[in-house]
Amino acid sequence: MRWTLKPNPEKSRVQQLAVALGVDLPIARLLVQRGIENFDQAKDFFRPQLRDLHDPFLMKDMDKAVARIQRALSNKERILVYGDYDVDGTTSVALLASYLEGKTSEITTYIPDRFTEGYGVSQQGIDYAFDNDLSLIIALDCGVKAIEKVQYAKDKGIDFIICDHHRPADKLPAAVAVLDPKRSDCDYPFKELCGCGVGFKLIQALGQKYNESIEDLMPYLDLVATAIGADIVPVVAENRILSYYGLKVLNSNPRPGFQALIEELKKSVLTLTDVVFVIAPRINAAGRMKHGNYAVSLLKETDLKQAKLAAQEIETFNSNRRTLDQEITKQALIQIEKDDAINKATTVVYNPNWNKGVIGIVASRLIETHYRPTLVFTKSGDLLTASARSVRGFDVYTALQNCAAFIEQFGGHKYAAGLSIKESNYTAFKAAFESEVAKTLPTQLKTPELLIDAELELVDITPKFYRILKQFAPFGPLNMSPVFTTNAVCDSGYGKCVGQDNKHLKISVQQNNSRPVNSIGFGLGSKLNLVKNSALFNIAYSIEENSWNDRVSLQLKLKDLKP
Repeated sequence: MRWTLKPNPEKSRVQQLAVALGVDLPIARLLVQRGIENFDQAKDFFRPQLRDLHDPFLMKDMDKAVARIQRALSNKERILVYGDYDVDGTTSVALLASYLEGKTSEITTYIPDRFTEGYGVSQQGIDYAFDNDLSLIIALDCGVKAIEKVQYAKDKGIDFIICDHHRPADKLPAAVAVLDPKRSDCDYPFKELCGCGVGFKLIQALGQKYNESIEDLMPYLDLVATAIGADIVPVVAENRILSYYGLKVLNSNPRPGFQALIEELKKSVLTLTDVVFVIAPRINAAGRMKHGNYAVSLLKETDLKQAKLAAQEIETFNSNRRTLDQEITKQALIQIEKDDAINKATTVVYNPNWNKGVIGIVASRLIETHYRPTLVFTKSGDLLTASARSVRGFDVYTALQNCAAFIEQFGGHKYAAGLSIKESNYTAFKAAFESEVAKTLPTQLKTPELLIDAELELVDITPKFYRILKQFAPFGPLNMSPVFTTNAVCDSGYGKCVGQDNKHLKISVQQNNSRPVNSIGFGLGSKLNLVKNSALFNIAYSIEENSWNDRVSLQLKLKDLKP
């Protein structure tokens, strides 16, 4: 790995903040790195307030969206709440549908089938609305590029409201309202909401019309926090407030669907990291293996007994998903070796029989082994469909844009995208994508980067230091859990490999005869030889609590170590 130490902030600013807050210099340094330089900014960071959420009517078209929904409610129109099949989409649908069901009984939900309809607004979904006399479709986490589909609906007398957060094209759909903070003509102050976040802004705006306070809407924030974690959006500003309070709801009064999942997992306190790695994969598994409706039903369920049955079903989906993605990853790795892809700038693999629902996960797993922008293709109807994943610092969305001549449809973000191509274009597209990435991917990005916040002495790691560090949470992009480095440490002499196949490294580190600190390095078993015979080495790590036999102690979670 490439260790990159973040620049040290100016000493005078760090010292001023340390005095103002009454904290040690290492904490003040971390805060200044995050753009926090005075008491008021620190107060906002450590004590987020719901009252600091922006006025939802600052979002372009919000007034139009609210007026159209109010008219639909007054006229008892039938409304279809439509969303994507991933976590962001299903939580968005559960959020808006649950809220509107408190106002009317004329609410129906729709999640497109990943395998037969694909991503985004589908003609099948619009036909469903027409056949069932639904006159308004509210699309969440999708729709900003659905120009032809929205026109198709309009021709059938169906209005659209779009709540999206993806980059729009130059032209917008002819919807009643397009809520998307990434619109070039939208002055909304925070651009990084997820789809569920945009959905929450919509119910916040509606709530103002119905004299509901922001506290009245707080029970919906468990859904928003889950979407923020799953969609890997920056956990700063509004997202920090929403996830901070959403985690409070998840841990104190979660909706029955989440309660059922949490009980199955036997976790006492959920963090945003738990949401990303534990909750989100289970919700996603419904759309990957069966249908996203299972996730929406779980998240909307009000009876705990029924929620537990639904959670058990989703647990089965997730177990099957895990088996499947492991099998496909093995097949893909064999294909990479045969294709000599190790020496290429990209990893592009294809098998017509791979399950469309797990190719995104497989793409992420391949990057763990071959650190390159990666596409995993499978057959979907008459087209080939792929999930794209990228390496840190490289915009795969822009790379795909520059290969648009070979693509039928694509969308997504800087680090994750989806696309469809004709099978006859596969070879030409693969060559074009390789050529595009080869000329634009800097050499240093071909090696995984480990971004390190600061250098610490082991004596700096105290219970007080960790207590304050915990309050930096919730962690996520632009506010990651801090990574530290300590130089010239040695093992106390009891270092060993542990776990299946001795994959992991367990050591106890000392610096200048300091008190030993227990450390665990997952996947670092091969580095045992570096710590033998009192050798000195440098470590990169995060700090965590370890609970064993009712005893809680601090331990270092090793990211890497070097001689």
